[in-house]
Amino acid sequence: MTTTPGTEYPFAPVPPAEAVEHLGRIIADRPMTKMTMPYGGDVWLVHRNAAAREILSDRRFVREPFRTGERVVPFFVPFPDFLRGTLQFEDPPQHTKLRKLVQKAISPKRVREMRDSAVAFANELIDGMIGRGGVRDLVPEYSLALPIEMLSNLLGVPSSDREKFERWSSSTLAVAGKTEAEVAADMAELAAYMTGLIAERREEPRDDLLSALAHARDRDETLTDAEILPIAFILIVGGFDNTATFLSTGVLALLSNDEERARFAADPDGLAATAAEEVLRHGGFATGRPAGGGGGLVPFVATEDVVVDGQLIAKGEAVSIDPSAAGHDPAVVTEPARFDIGRPDNPHLTLSHGLHHCLGAPLARMELQVGLAELFKRVPGLRLAGEPVFSRDVLTQPMTSLPVTW
Repeated sequence: MTTTPGTEYPFAPVPPAEAVEHLGRIIADRPMTKMTMPYGGDVWLVHRNAAAREILSDRRFVREPFRTGERVVPFFVPFPDFLRGTLQFEDPPQHTKLRKLVQKAISPKRVREMRDSAVAFANELIDGMIGRGGVRDLVPEYSLALPIEMLSNLLGVPSSDREKFERWSSSTLAVAGKTEAEVAADMAELAAYMTGLIAERREEPRDDLLSALAHARDRDETLTDAEILPIAFILIVGGFDNTATFLSTGVLALLSNDEERARFAADPDGLAATAAEEVLRHGGFATGRPAGGGGGLVPFVATEDVVVDGQLIAKGEAVSIDPSAAGHDPAVVTEPARFDIGRPDNPHLTLSHGLHHCLGAPLARMELQVGLAELFKRVPGLRLAGEPVFSRDVLTQPMTSLPVTW
C-alpha cells in the first residue's frame, strides 16, 4: 500500500510532540492502514475516531474466528490462549447475556457506593508510605494495591491473596519469560481457586459479583461454571493490571508537567474526573517518553464487505482500532498534543466503545480519580526519585516500578 511521505505507519518511537504530529498527518491522509503483523497476518489499523466508533458499534465485525482458533489473532506477539476463552472474545447473543449479568454487579451505582472505601484504603496506603519514609516504589505500594483491594471487594475474593493475583495475572498474560508448563500450572491453580470460591458462594451467597454469577442460574438467566470462570478470570487478571498502570502513568504525567501538577494540587477533587480522562487519552505522551505508532485493541473479523469512511474492509479481513490515533484525532480533540487535565470533552477510546466497551470502566475510572486525588492531597510535595520500569514479558507491558519521594 502506497502512503504519502511523512505518513508512514507503523513508525518507530519519537518525541511525543512529533508522534502526535505524525498521527495527525496519517489521520488527514487516510482512515486506516493495512499492516502485516508478526503473528496472524494482515489487519486494518483504524486511525480516525469516528471510523473507530462506527466499527466498534457494528455487529458485522466479530471475534468468533479468533475464539474458536479458526484464525490466529493478528498481533505483535502470540496472543495468550487464555484470553481467547474470555468474554472479550464472545459475540452477541452470548456476549450480550454475559455482559448484562456482569454489568448488574459493576453498575455505576455500585461503584459510587464503593468510592468511600476506595478513599479510605488509598489513605491507609498513603499512611504506610509516609510512615516508612525514604524512597518508595509507588507501583506495588499504591498503584497495584488500590485496584486489587477494590476488585477483591467487588468479586468477594480475600485481598490477602493479592500476591497470588499478581502472579496469576503475570502468568496468564505472559508473552515471554515463562515456560508453557509454568503458565499451565498457574492457570490450573487459578481455576481450582475460583471453582472453590464459586462453590462456597452457592452455599453461602454474599453481596458480591461471584455470588451474583453463581446464583444467576436460579433466575431467568443461567450460567454454568464454564461461563462463570472466564468472567472471573478476565476480571482478576485484567481488572487491576491496566488500572494500576493508568494510575502510575497519571502520577508520572503530573510529575512531568509542573503547570498541570500545580493546577491539580490546587483542586484535586474538582479536577479528578477530567484529569483521569486526560490520563487515559494522553498520559503516556505526557510523561515525555518517546511514543511510536502501530498499536491496536483486540481485532475483529468482517463477516461481510463493509465500507467505513470510504475504505472497503472485505469479508474475512481483520480490523483493529488504534486508540492512540483515535485519541489524538484533530476532528474531535482540540490541541491533541496538549496535556490538559481540565479538558471538558474527551472522546478517547482507551476503554473501547460500543458492544465491547470495557466492563470495568466505571470501576477503573473511580479508582483512577480517587488514586490521583488522594495522593496529591496528602503528599503535595511528591517527586520522582528514579526512572519508571516496564515489563516487556507481559502482553499489557505494565509499569512495574516508579520510585518516588517527597
